[in-house]
Amino acid sequence: MRDFGEAPPPPTFFERLKRGLSRSTAGLSDNLTGILTKRSLDAVSIGELEEALVKADLGPALATRLAKAVSDRGFGSDVSDHDIRETLRGELTKVLKPIEHPLKIDGGQKPFVILVVGVNGGGKTTTIGKLAKRFTGNGAKVVLAAGDTFRAAATEQLNIWGQRTGATVISKATGADAAGLAFEALETARKNSADILIIDTAGRLQNKAGLMAELEKIVRVIRKLDATAPHAALLVLDATTGQNAIGQVQAFKRVVPLTGLVMTKLDGTAKGGILAALAQKFAIPVHYIGVGEGADDLQPFNADNFAKALTGAR
Repeated sequence: MRDFGEAPPPPTFFERLKRGLSRSTAGLSDNLTGILTKRSLDAVSIGELEEALVKADLGPALATRLAKAVSDRGFGSDVSDHDIRETLRGELTKVLKPIEHPLKIDGGQKPFVILVVGVNGGGKTTTIGKLAKRFTGNGAKVVLAAGDTFRAAATEQLNIWGQRTGATVISKATGADAAGLAFEALETARKNSADILIIDTAGRLQNKAGLMAELEKIVRVIRKLDATAPHAALLVLDATTGQNAIGQVQAFKRVVPLTGLVMTKLDGTAKGGILAALAQKFAIPVHYIGVGEGADDLQPFNADNFAKALTGAR
């Protein structure tokens, strides 16, 4: 018999995050179980814990810090899974809290220019569409610049998001000069009294000097119209790349004035710990995280929830 009763409420973002990070948490849990079969937390088991944290993509520096925090608690032979997870959660939250910064739009800068960068396949264009939905939903007038002129598909994707959100999209033919397009988009945004201009850029590998130079050119050109632009420069990172994200941050920091990070594809990856490793190493604000393809699957980063979901703490 079919149940025509009230449908269950949709999962909260925390529930989706917890589900998304389940592979990262599971790997850590398996290792914790092995450690807890020992009678007490001695030097050997602390070393095993540190290794487990490295495997969870938390990075060597943070893994050492977390393992030391557990060791310093002086747990006896009655140490429980809950004790260790709570210690890890508390220490992770300390690391993550300083980078929990919502993206603030300065109304004094009109338009507020957001430059979005990242490597191929990281989810830049989709992220821009989701941001546009968030901003227009709050009543902002938004212009999108289709600066990924290498891929016709990126321009088409941005046009679809423009139609969905009511944002104006500025685009040119495939292969057009991206810096010139960014300049025209800023001119248009000014003429139309837009509140926000979001500039998409071509995906580029961090070791391609020519493409990185083009990114520098985009920044130079828009500064001819507004010396303070871009007001935000966001690097979109794919969580599934794990430790490779560190090299990406280092490379893009040298070219553009990065102000924040967006981490996508946290759903279903075993490498979710990389976000904490980036926090430890760079202390760059994390504005948003994504756990799916839906427009509402990109949400402001919350340090407490992330630490809780990653460690499996209750």
